[in-house]
This record gives sequence, C-alpha cells and structure tokens, in this order.
Amino acid sequence: MTAPSPIRYLSAADVAAAMPPLPEQLSLAERTLRALTGDADLPAKIGVHPRPTGSFGHAMPAWLRGGDAAGDLLGIKWVTGFPNDRATGIPAIHATLLLDDAATGQPRAILDATGITAVRTAAVSGVAISRWAPVAPPHELRVGLVGAGIQGESHLAMLAGVLPGCRVTIHDRDSGRAAELADRTRAQGRFGEVTTNDTAIGAITDADVVITMVSFGPARQVVPAEAFAHAGLVLTVDYDMCLPASVARDAALFLVDERGQFLANRTDAVFVGFPDPAAIMGERLDDARPDGQVVVTHLGVGLADVVFGDAILWAAERLQLGVLLPR
Repeated sequence: MTAPSPIRYLSAADVAAAMPPLPEQLSLAERTLRALTGDADLPAKIGVHPRPTGSFGHAMPAWLRGGDAAGDLLGIKWVTGFPNDRATGIPAIHATLLLDDAATGQPRAILDATGITAVRTAAVSGVAISRWAPVAPPHELRVGLVGAGIQGESHLAMLAGVLPGCRVTIHDRDSGRAAELADRTRAQGRFGEVTTNDTAIGAITDADVVITMVSFGPARQVVPAEAFAHAGLVLTVDYDMCLPASVARDAALFLVDERGQFLANRTDAVFVGFPDPAAIMGERLDDARPDGQVVVTHLGVGLADVVFGDAILWAAERLQLGVLLPR
C-alpha cells in the first residue's frame, strides 16, 4: 500500500509570503464568480452561535468543477467571529482552510486562512469596481469607506491597484483607528487624497463608490438612504449593517455573489425588505454597465477561499514554505 502523502501546514506568515500579486488575485476572484454560475457546488454557510452574544462559527465547504477531474478543487473553511475579543487585543476573526485532493479525498494542506479571507474579499470587490464603477478617470473618482479594520486595510490595498489616484474618505466608529489607517495609506502615495470623516454619512454622501465593511452588531440598515444617492456603485461586505433595503430596491441593478446564500440569510432579522437579486455577479460580468446605481452585496463564499488557497499552496510548494505533517 502506498504511504499517504504528508499534509502541508501553512502559517499566517507562510500564506502572506505565498499570496499572489493583485492582478492574479483579481483573476482568481473572477474565476470564482464565474464558477458560481454553474461549475461549483456549495451550500449556504452552516453556522453555530456560541457565547458571547454576537459570536459565530461558520463552516464553508466548496467544490469546483475543473476542465477535467484533475482540475477539480475541494475544501472547506472554518471561520469564527468573536467581537468581544477586540477588547482584549485578540483579533475578532479567525479562519482555517482545509484543502483536499478532489480525486481521492485525501487532505492536501491546512492553511491559516484569516489573511485569505481579507484578500479574497477585497479582490471580489475589485472585480465589481472594475465592472460597475462609474466611468471616469480614477483620479476623478471619490471613494467612501466605512470601516477601518482588516477589511478596510485590504480594500485600500486593492483600490491602490484598481483605482490609483482616486480620492478616499475613511470612517470608523473608532476615530483613532480611522486616522491611523489614513496616515499609513497617505504615506504610500497611491491616492490623490486620503481623509477621514467622523460619520458614515459624511464619508459617503459625495462618494462615487461606497464600500461598507463594519463589524456585525444588533443594529442594521443604520445609514440613511439619502447618503447613498450620489454613488454609482455601492458595495457591501457587511450584509445589511449599513445599507437600507430601499437602496437595493431602487437600484438599477442589485447583485449578490451567490443567490442561495443570500436567500438563506434573508430572514426577519437580516436583509429585511431586501428584494430578490437581479442576478449573481458572475452572470453579469460580460454585460455593459447599466445606467443608474449598481448595488453589490457579497457575503463571502467558501469557494473563493478554496480557489485562493489552491493558488497559495502551489506557490508555497515552489517556495518550500510550511511544515509537512505526517499522517
């Protein structure tokens, strides 16, 4: 009997070292979105909600059908969110990705996936911006960011490549955190202007592109609809924490990343009043941008983690990163 192959473990540092550059990140995100139109199998997130209130654990299995069996991908991400951890200096989000051989089912690798979550989410936003942002030279576009945490950091790195020279305004309920992120971003010299605003309304009222990414909490749809009126593209990666349902209902185009997951999450407490999506993102990538406002809500799918994780694993193997664990 052939001895089983060892499992490669990649730490957060290994994952960061093997992370592909932004152009490849955007290609991986687009591959994911297109696969969701029919070449993937994934359920809505399977969740539990441990103490304290507001905490969660989500299992996100996914399979991607390749050109042949050798190109299939299989894996699962386990992600936990414990908002109270921030008060103790522990990150609120932790994630682990398990990749399997899609032909045999044998485990291939275990990856610290917290960094993958941030990068793949920003890359999906980058694809949306590339397709549906208002048509104008990047230096003329104003971007409003609500949220200055890990997602804020990763989205600014993406924006520096997708909309170099744009003007950015950042809001966070922790004004000090927003100021620190603005200072770090300003020092990079990739944007025409980087400012902060004390309110979410002030950050987005005049923005052409709005991205909301605040931490989950009990209050939802908290930003008035009027604040979004100017934006040609509204991107939410925080469910409906900020965006009112009326904005999605009135949009020229309302898209989600994966229909089944959105519908499973639309309950009497989450996405209240939101319409059915016109389509999923992957179905409209080749269409012309419609006139009027485009609203995109992407909740995050395990398939993106598997696609990114596979690319990171191949790079890590070339670079001889990680630890080989016997089985």
